[in-house]
Amino acid sequence: MISAGVEVKINRLESIVEQIGEAVLSTTETIERLAERLDTLSIQVEAQGQQVQQQGYQIVALCDTVQTLAESQHDSLQKLNQLTQTLDRFMSVIQALDD
Repeated sequence: MISAGVEVKINRLESIVEQIGEAVLSTTETIERLAERLDTLSIQVEAQGQQVQQQGYQIVALCDTVQTLAESQHDSLQKLNQLTQTLDRFMSVIQALDD
């Protein structure tokens, strides 16, 4: 009778150890899948970070270009104003000669 009780306990222990082993294997597989997903996400985040950095460089270049364009337009406007003043003077001289 003692050996039957021990055998029952051993069977229960074996069952518990088997369940623990299955749980460990299942947990390990889940962790491996999560690690793979994290790796994938990490790669995607890194790629997006590089894209954002590249876009930042492009924005800076665009701002520089817009600033250069604005300066060029300002210079053109000044030259146009000078030309207009010169034409006004010519018109004044021509009108004075006509009178």
